Amino acid sequence: MKRALVTGGSGDIGRAICQRLGGDGLHVLVHGHRHSERAAEVAATILAAGGSAEPVAFDVADEAQTRRMLTELLEAGPIQVLVNNAGVHADAPLAGMAAAQWRLPIEVCLHGFFNVTQPLLLPMIGTRWGRIVNISSLAGVTGNRGQTNYAAAKAGLHGATKALALELASRGITVNAVAPGVIAGQTAEAAFDAAAIKRLVPMQRAGTPAEVAALVGFLASEEASYLTGQIISLNGGIV
Repeated sequence: MKRALVTGGSGDIGRAICQRLGGDGLHVLVHGHRHSERAAEVAATILAAGGSAEPVAFDVADEAQTRRMLTELLEAGPIQVLVNNAGVHADAPLAGMAAAQWRLPIEVCLHGFFNVTQPLLLPMIGTRWGRIVNISSLAGVTGNRGQTNYAAAKAGLHGATKALALELASRGITVNAVAPGVIAGQTAEAAFDAAAIKRLVPMQRAGTPAEVAALVGFLASEEASYLTGQIISLNGGIV
């Protein structure tokens, strides 16, 4: 049974991704940090549905802590599917943004990508099969007011996705990014009302976490073996 690690597995999108991968027959390592109890709940849900899962807890922005935890996890064998979903906002106009606000999304979204991905690569390469899916954002494609820091982190993740895809293409490992737009859940509900969604999204509705998870499930499958280095927008027609 292949093992999958989903960082940020306790949120709305992360939960849906974990459940999808569990349903697809992978052993899912459900990551949480600030809400590790939610990660445990997600793992329990997968187990109750007949799948295989376990919760794991560490701070992706802490390189030493992350490396220690991944070293322990790798003792049970390689992790062949990685979904880098952990992320955080610290929104403010750049003119009034504190240095700590600038750094936080970059430390979690971009440095966290390195901290988690790098230790897993050599074991994954040894199997000659792997799938890395980075969860980005519409903000990384188009920018967004008040999110210069977050947009910079996600745009950096796009460049890393494309470069790593080139490095691993001959090793049977694909690397892609999914850039969701407005997705139903706590974050979207806090930022958009129904009228705003109809105005901004050509499909006039928010996407669902399950729709994001369906795309991630495909990218993590054998069927997606020739698709790599892509930033796939999932946003209801925003161009």
